[in-house]
Amino acid sequence: MEDAYARSVSEVLDFFEVDPSRGLGDSQVARHARLFGKNVLPEEERTSFWKLVLKQFDDLLVKILIAAALVSFVLALVNGETGLTAFLEPSVILMILAANAAVGVITETNAEKALEELRAYQADVATVLRNGCFSILPATELVPGDIVEVSVGCKVPADLRMVEMLSDQLRVDQAILTGESCSVEKDLVCTVTTNAVYQDKTNILFSGTVVVSGRARAIVVGVGANTAMGSIRDSMLQTADEATPLKKKLDEFGTFLAKVIAGICVLVWVVNIGHFRDPAHGGFLQGAIHYFKIAVALAVAAIPEGLPAVVTTCLALGTKRMARLNAIVRSLPSVETLGCTTVICSDKTGTLTTNMMSVSKICVVHSVHHGAMLAEYNVSGTTYAPEGFIFDNGGMQLEFPAQHPCLLQIAMCSALCNESVLQYNPDKGDYEKIGESTEVALRVLAEKVGLPGFDSMPSALNVLSKHERASYCNHYWENQFKKVSVLEFSRDRKLMSVLYSRKNMEVMFSKGAPESIISRCTSILCNDDGSTVPLTTTIQAELEARLRSFAGKETLRCLALALKRMPSGQQTLSLDDEKDLTFIGMVGMLDPPREEVKNAMLSCMSAGIRVIVVTGDNRSTAESLCRKIGAFDHLVDFSGHSYTASEFEELSPLQQTLALQRMALFTRVEPSHKRMLVEALQHQNEVVAMTGDGVNDAPALKKADIGIAMGSGTAVAKSASDMVLADDNFASIVAAVAEGRAIYNNTKQFIRYMISSNIGEVVCIFVAAVLGIPDTLAPVQLLWVNLVTDGLPATAIGFNKQDSDVMRAKPRKVGEAVVTGWLFFRYLVIGAYVGLATVAGFIWWFVYADSGPKLPYSELMNFDTCSTRETMYPCSVFDDRHPSTVSMTVLVVVEMFNALNNLSENQSLLVIPPWSNLWLVASIILTMLLHILILYVHPLSVLFSVTPLSWAEWTVVLYLSFPVIIIDEVLKFFSRNSCGMRFKFRLRRAELLPKREIRDK
Repeated sequence: MEDAYARSVSEVLDFFEVDPSRGLGDSQVARHARLFGKNVLPEEERTSFWKLVLKQFDDLLVKILIAAALVSFVLALVNGETGLTAFLEPSVILMILAANAAVGVITETNAEKALEELRAYQADVATVLRNGCFSILPATELVPGDIVEVSVGCKVPADLRMVEMLSDQLRVDQAILTGESCSVEKDLVCTVTTNAVYQDKTNILFSGTVVVSGRARAIVVGVGANTAMGSIRDSMLQTADEATPLKKKLDEFGTFLAKVIAGICVLVWVVNIGHFRDPAHGGFLQGAIHYFKIAVALAVAAIPEGLPAVVTTCLALGTKRMARLNAIVRSLPSVETLGCTTVICSDKTGTLTTNMMSVSKICVVHSVHHGAMLAEYNVSGTTYAPEGFIFDNGGMQLEFPAQHPCLLQIAMCSALCNESVLQYNPDKGDYEKIGESTEVALRVLAEKVGLPGFDSMPSALNVLSKHERASYCNHYWENQFKKVSVLEFSRDRKLMSVLYSRKNMEVMFSKGAPESIISRCTSILCNDDGSTVPLTTTIQAELEARLRSFAGKETLRCLALALKRMPSGQQTLSLDDEKDLTFIGMVGMLDPPREEVKNAMLSCMSAGIRVIVVTGDNRSTAESLCRKIGAFDHLVDFSGHSYTASEFEELSPLQQTLALQRMALFTRVEPSHKRMLVEALQHQNEVVAMTGDGVNDAPALKKADIGIAMGSGTAVAKSASDMVLADDNFASIVAAVAEGRAIYNNTKQFIRYMISSNIGEVVCIFVAAVLGIPDTLAPVQLLWVNLVTDGLPATAIGFNKQDSDVMRAKPRKVGEAVVTGWLFFRYLVIGAYVGLATVAGFIWWFVYADSGPKLPYSELMNFDTCSTRETMYPCSVFDDRHPSTVSMTVLVVVEMFNALNNLSENQSLLVIPPWSNLWLVASIILTMLLHILILYVHPLSVLFSVTPLSWAEWTVVLYLSFPVIIIDEVLKFFSRNSCGMRFKFRLRRAELLPKREIRDK
């Protein structure tokens, strides 16, 4: 029944044909179970393991690699090749692809846990009325129409419509669903609001929420998927995982690279059609197969096989650094997404605030001797920890607060007129509440005031263990007094009273809404001398004015406290006793903002990141909090920047678009609104980070480009998120964003490094094929270079230091290419040099080397006809391993120099020297040691078809390799100057605009 909140109790009972005094009969239960289903969240269809595995290979570059591996394998079989070298290349390629697939499957499996953990918020049992008898049944057996009884501490087992109140009031903590900082009072009255949100449905108890006070009966109106929790599950299922900006760019680049590779492979094969019949190949078909193998080698050279592994490694390194900043990353790609975040939608309760109600202001009557004089105190401490001080209006700390008569009586009343519990949880290392947040706030206040008569207070309390300290002062007062009678809180009175006895003296303590308490007071307690004087209209007017200031301007939740001496021996309380009270003080409490939030928000703004505060609370409370934070001081007022969910929905699409561009505050929201906000911002090409901690935040966390959950939040929120803040600190997001930007910059650098290296390999094979000289590099040598000598330095580039101005730059655009046109030209130039130097090393050994045959160049070009004509040299010279070893070594060394080029995109090596990244220096040394190992250790040299080099050959290798640094320094110089030219050009364009347009811009 979807509109139960708008129907009267009798209408709802009639709809389900149920008698509230007897409940459903067995036949009705069976019929309703068939009609409405079970009270469980149904399990969603899981993606099969094999489908997840196959999904990892759905990438064009991966498919080309698989094809290359299979072709190599088939050609080796066709040619009758045997041994390790014949199948090494395809085997290594397939092993790399299998490892990448395993990482992908593990990541996707973790994502499904969020939906499973949602079930933890369903109640286990319920007290149900059936056939005229109450019984405790598993909550899964509930059906719509069941009459259920709920009481304090009960987890609501399904969506229920209130039908009968069994206590003065019923209050429910529904923060996990709506994010409201206070418990909500429930009633029986129909909701007449149009477009009612969860907060408006005051007669509905939502599944998974907790009753904090009172007792009531209600009828089940929604079970399983048809509950508020069920709608969250559906929303999470409908949310498809979005590819990160880097993933999209890498996919685009991969597609482009695949087309280029395919084109070059076909071109190389076509260019050599004339050589298919060369005698060296033994026939046209064998010639075609030979050049087909060259084309396959070209594909292997062009595709950076190590790229996925290196990207993953770099992101993992960033993840470790972020963990030290208390930002625990659950999804590796989200590390990079942080770098281009443009909007952070921050949940208010528990994220910007502590989600711990605390007393921040106390107002007492100081003296009436010279007219009414009120005293105001400020209270520090923003958590449930009994740590904090009380300051007078001048900012001076009170050394012994309990020596002030009014503060002492406020502490006593707070401790005794209280049904909550404050305790220390050693497992979590935190103080926890049981009961109402406002009552726990009063318990904490009693601890901060301390006890009278001890000169060492409050420092003596610090000696206690945390378990003892939690409620030491409260327990002291409870031991001093004996509880006699209680008058529970009711909505019409708006106060509660407790009668206590101590040494044959009876005292009644009362607390409640200030207007209710003040109207029942006839006297007041003075704070200067402890005297009791009559309450005059003047004093009452002063107190009411201060109440308006607390509740209005400062949006504090206010309670007044009072006491009354009762006749000796009185054992009960009646409503008539709640008059002629003595006013002792008024307290103002709030869910306080975290102290570090202001600076964090200002850092976000300087980094070009907009913050939108999203909350289920009402507008005035949220606006007051934003003013307290101090990060919105640039807004004169919130008009045009603050919207409730219903106001936003009523706007036209164009107005919504404009509102989103200015929005700073979004209030009275429910889960669907948060998800809608994320989608609307994404449609405006914003990269959205959503923070949250409740179950209600899970769909939006999953939909956002990066979902950030609080460490103290629910398991559902954490599982749906990409990142968890271990310290619940909004400021950690700023550090994480800076780290994300640095990681992206480093990712770009090593991607460019690998691209330029691979371009060099392609140029090497292509030029050799065009010139008609023997193969410069064997496929197994190319694979070694791609995996080991490229991979280690590329990973080390991930350790490049963060730029000092990383958080002063605007977020990069999502559409920004990883490699721009000019950069691609730069790396084509570098790649071309790498390839030509490799070929030059090969030719040098044949034509000029003292240890070589010193052939004329024409002989080298006609090597394939050697066996058909007479020559001055044996044809076996073309099988010598020296030339390919020189080529391979040139390729390795030139790429090590190129790695140094990538310490910075545009800065010279003179500005950022190699030792600024010692990891890179170490990786270059290790790579060279590995290369020397395969040259000089016999079994390895045979495996990789290489041979040891002489000192003369090493000298030529260095001569051919070092110029890559000079070439890139020249290109960097042009890059720096061209940026300056572009900057000046932009300025000139702006000067052409009318002044108003410049200002608007």
